[in-house]
Amino acid sequence: MSDWDIAIKRGVEHNVPRVFKVLREHPYLEDLARKVREGKLEVLSNLDHYIDMTMKSVERIGGKAYFVENAEQAKEIVGKIVGSGKRVVMGKSMVAYETGIRKYLQSIGNEVWETDLGELLIQFADEPPSHIIAPAVHMTRERIRELIKEKLGIDPGDKHEDIVRVAREFLRQKFLAADIGITGANAVAADAGSIVLVENEGNIRMSSVVPPVHISITGVEKILPNLEYAMYEVLVQAAYAGLYPPTYINVTSGPSSTGDVEQKRVSPAHGPKEFHLILVDNGRRKANEDPVLREALLCIRCGRCHFHCPVYRALDGKWGDPPYSGPMGAMWSGVVYNDYKPALLCSHAGNCREVCPMKINIPKVLEYLKSKFFMMKAGTREG
Repeated sequence: MSDWDIAIKRGVEHNVPRVFKVLREHPYLEDLARKVREGKLEVLSNLDHYIDMTMKSVERIGGKAYFVENAEQAKEIVGKIVGSGKRVVMGKSMVAYETGIRKYLQSIGNEVWETDLGELLIQFADEPPSHIIAPAVHMTRERIRELIKEKLGIDPGDKHEDIVRVAREFLRQKFLAADIGITGANAVAADAGSIVLVENEGNIRMSSVVPPVHISITGVEKILPNLEYAMYEVLVQAAYAGLYPPTYINVTSGPSSTGDVEQKRVSPAHGPKEFHLILVDNGRRKANEDPVLREALLCIRCGRCHFHCPVYRALDGKWGDPPYSGPMGAMWSGVVYNDYKPALLCSHAGNCREVCPMKINIPKVLEYLKSKFFMMKAGTREG
């Protein structure tokens, strides 16, 4: 077996039984998942209204909000906020990867570090992620040991705990010296202008609180009607990813503030003095107009479908356009990259549909994308 085979096999063996155990022990999670689907459908049915509401809410609490059509506009906005010569730490953000933010900021003279351990390993190796939640799931601990030795000049040994310790010690100084923190958002509350982030490592909390400027970049499909639904989403995502209860849930509502002097709320306090939310379209609104593709926008990025998919496992995780992989990645390749080819690999086993917390009929969406691929090919030949 190749290293990829071994690593994916270990990932499946660790994750699949753990998720079933979480759902068995906490049956209320399935009810929360149903509520999240309802909330997301409400937003998608009135998407422009909720985008506008979110941006006004962010401005009301002292932040700045931006709506961008594509990756180039996203890079332009981030570039203006960051400038050059800065030290930037990044919490895991699929939309930041989708829009090429890290490499763009590096190209204009900034020092940029991924702080999620899996993303850091991907950065070290200069490889695409292989899973939406566990980006380095294709790497065995043996390979990770060699990679850290090569990049940091330190042999962490073969124990998982020691590998994590070396990465933690390396990143600690990066957090403390950072000028800018960039994160994604697991959910955005339209009524409050708050973003909610769920994690276990603590890197997102550090990235969003220690630097004086916090930028959150996320897709418009992450908007939910209110903070109640946004909190439900992060609980459901954590559970269906198999990491429940999550170690941290972070709610950010504008820049840091205090009300300790006569109860007058003023900013900043100890945390960031600036908060910026960038809402990205990049094909999402167009997909929302299509009754079949709209289903893809319900995805909460738990990554459960990957480990139940025979195609993903057979391909060692190399399926879809990074950062989107597996069954959901084949859908999202069509949404944001107009690439329908990954859908052709779907064998329609249906496992993904059965385990999806949002009850997305992923095989149906992929069948639709297959038809679009062949229609496009036929149109090319006719032209």
